[in-house]
Amino acid sequence: MGKIIAVANQKGGVGKTTTSVNLAASLGALEKKVLLIDADPQANASSGLGIDVDNVVIGTYEILEHSNTPKEAIVECSAPNVSIIPAHIDLVAIEIELVDKENREYMLKQSLASIKDEYDYIIIDCAPSLGLLTLNALTAADSVIIPIQCEYFALEGLGKLLNTIKSVQKIHNPDLDIEGLLLTMYDSRLRLSNQVVEEVQKHFNNMVFNTIIQRNVKLSEAPSFGESIINYDATSKGASNYLNLAEEIIQKNK
Repeated sequence: MGKIIAVANQKGGVGKTTTSVNLAASLGALEKKVLLIDADPQANASSGLGIDVDNVVIGTYEILEHSNTPKEAIVECSAPNVSIIPAHIDLVAIEIELVDKENREYMLKQSLASIKDEYDYIIIDCAPSLGLLTLNALTAADSVIIPIQCEYFALEGLGKLLNTIKSVQKIHNPDLDIEGLLLTMYDSRLRLSNQVVEEVQKHFNNMVFNTIIQRNVKLSEAPSFGESIINYDATSKGASNYLNLAEEIIQKNK
């Protein structure tokens, strides 16, 4: 039985896509069969794994519309054991198009039901908003990873996201768990980074992953080559951080 994990935070620039792409690649490197779903109209997860987003014909938009099946949308990418359902710019329109549809929050869940058992993990890279797209992802998911940047405004907006998750649990998906809070962009030299880590660990305790993602130049470079950090530089600190995270998730879900 596959596990669906959404990677969500309405704040931009906290490492959602970096986490989605590199966690998927790390799970793949650990011989898990993984499907990555790009549910962000910016399509960075798709281009980050070498997909030419201008030539995507069937993607997340079509499976949310139910005009195509997920199987028709799946493409192979540069990471071993990882497939992807890519996004393209049309996805921007989906929020408007779904607005008056019945069961609009369940479109993704219904689509994925047919393929869920074929993968060990399905990772959904969410858009930086709490709109219908993210709501669809949270309704379809078994759990959610919340990346938190080790910077001053880190905890701002976290309450809002946790409230959204609570209301999704109450109304649409009572089984939704928080997989964990993931501290990203950590720089051990900065006092502020260390303060944020302490603060988050103090408030959220067991909800925080042991793995912390450190600032790493290679992590920023990899997407421009259309590769995950595992393919781009397996010896880098970024690769080792994400492999540790993947192992932590596998252990947690045994």
